[in-house]
Order: sequence, then C-alpha cells, then structure tokens
Amino acid sequence: MPAVPAFILRRLYVKGSLENVEGGWQFTLKNSLGSGYAKEMLPVTVDGNDVPLPNTTFRLDGTEMSFDRVNDQNTFGLPMNRSIVISAAGDRLTPGPHKIGMHFVVPGFGEIGFDFTDEVAD
Repeated sequence: MPAVPAFILRRLYVKGSLENVEGGWQFTLKNSLGSGYAKEMLPVTVDGNDVPLPNTTFRLDGTEMSFDRVNDQNTFGLPMNRSIVISAAGDRLTPGPHKIGMHFVVPGFGEIGFDFTDEVAD
C-alpha cells in the first residue's frame, strides 16, 4: 500500500494556529495537497499523550463532528483549499512548545499521520 510521507502531510497544519480556547485548545488544518477523506480517526496526541476520541472534534463549514463518530458513512473530509479546525476539550496547553500528532485511516493508503511542534499563540 502506498504511503504518504509525514513531511508532506505536515503541510496541512497552519503554522501559528495552535491556541488555547475556552474548555481546551485547537489548531487549524488547510488542505492544499489534494481532496480526500478518512474513514477512521485515531487519537490526537499532545506531547506523546492521547486525547480521548470523544474529546476531539473537527469543524468544517460550521458543522462539527467528534472523532469517535467518524466511520465509513460519516467521514472526515479534507476538501481542497478549505480550513478545518481541530479542537480538543480538556486542559489548556501550558506556555512553550508542544508536539501535536494526528493519525487517521484513509482508503487506499491505510493509516497515515503527521506531527508538528508549535507554541500556543498569544
């Protein structure tokens, strides 16, 4: 099965978008690589620790869905040139750099993922 290198997927992350919000933290992805979708989400990680799937959501065009609801019928879409906000409920991030990881299952590719390191925006 072909693999998509993490260094290419890392370009999905909008640098500087990592921020604390009420009830947790979030970041933005913008797809300039090619349309696609995931049929399964794996836990987002922050500094090596999993965020429970029900605590993580994605928002596209005003519609929000929990990662644990993603399946063959309810996919995680990655439309071209559109922004997707990934939110994690729970503790806010402390000041300083954080390593965030994201993995998902894409038909035809299997499990793919990437990580990035950024600091919480002011």
